[in-house]
Amino acid sequence: MLAPAQHSIEESMSLDEKSLASVELAKEAALQILLHNAEGPFHGLPRTAGWGYPEPYTRDLMISSLGFLATGNQQLADALERTLIALADNQTVRGHIPSLAHDPANRGSSDSTPLFLFGLALYRISRNQPEFLLEAAEKARKWLQYQSPDDRVMVAQLPTSDWRDEQYVMGYGLYVNMIVYAYLRLYGEHESAEQLRGLMSRLEVSGEPKKSYEQEALVEPTAPYYGLYSYKVMSSDRFDLFGNSLAILTGIASPQWATDLLMWIEAECEAMRGRGELAVDLPPCLFPYILPHHADWLPRYERYNRPGDYHNGGVWPFICGFYVAACVAAGQMDLAERKLLALTELVKPWHENAAEWGFNEWIHAQTGKPSGRDWQTWSAAMYLYAAECVLQRGTPFFDVIRGGNLSAAL
Repeated sequence: MLAPAQHSIEESMSLDEKSLASVELAKEAALQILLHNAEGPFHGLPRTAGWGYPEPYTRDLMISSLGFLATGNQQLADALERTLIALADNQTVRGHIPSLAHDPANRGSSDSTPLFLFGLALYRISRNQPEFLLEAAEKARKWLQYQSPDDRVMVAQLPTSDWRDEQYVMGYGLYVNMIVYAYLRLYGEHESAEQLRGLMSRLEVSGEPKKSYEQEALVEPTAPYYGLYSYKVMSSDRFDLFGNSLAILTGIASPQWATDLLMWIEAECEAMRGRGELAVDLPPCLFPYILPHHADWLPRYERYNRPGDYHNGGVWPFICGFYVAACVAAGQMDLAERKLLALTELVKPWHENAAEWGFNEWIHAQTGKPSGRDWQTWSAAMYLYAAECVLQRGTPFFDVIRGGNLSAAL
């Protein structure tokens, strides 16, 4: 059964009255946006955004499952159930999950299948239905076994196939493999999960020689973090906020590593603000930004992925929600509270349609202006999840993945 959110801001946070009221207002706005988006024009499945993106994008909605379930709201849980059933119905014969829940022909995503398994596990735990969509789950797990080129758990991907449709991530990507690790733990595949944990050394950056772009920008070039991707002789040492936040939340990063990593992120962001590269008090999704003279710059980026824009260092509220949760997971509660307040400010401005709360898709790093679609489902959902993490001083579902009580695993 769903457990309703029972914590009040006042009980759990050491913030002033004005800040508390602002968080409460943002939470209510986020919930109303999710309810607005819960039923869209495609078979009644949820919308990805309130005005643009009427389609039910798999990755957005599976990531949003954290916020849907953290609210304890039955309507949102039902919307998640409808989405999971649609994904199972439209699954390919070999087990791949489509990128759009209603369209079996929309394929090719590297993260839709592991995210389906992740979202399904959360739903099963919340409803105490360990065999819900059992056949679809088994097919998806089998499909992912064949995505490892060296047959050693870690999955590989093609460029622009994960959430970054304008970013080249090749081979063993950090973010996708963090989702794989999470679902392995939730489904009780602990031997495979430990094997994957060991293989993460492929992506460790600490102590390795740095590329020239890092020497230009990073405050501490030997800081411990996981790089963007690696495959044979190819790799990227750029910092991926989403993947590294997941490394903390899942427990791949040790407690000490997690603390050091968070302090390093904050120091890097302060340095970026000093150079005029960052206008807000939250981290960009990627840094250092890819610049035209860097080897990994692509001509297409000039139009679609400028430095500080979109996937090239834009500030994404949904990822910042994961960052707030990672601060909680690392026991850095003061930092978590400060970043939740910063996120509360970040989600307020609107871009397309006049509204009291915009919950925009992404924010331009150098100006702090919203630049994507308003009323984004995953922006609202991950705000609610981040707030719940701070209230509980814990990280729902990820607590199970990290630690002790794996009795809830499926």
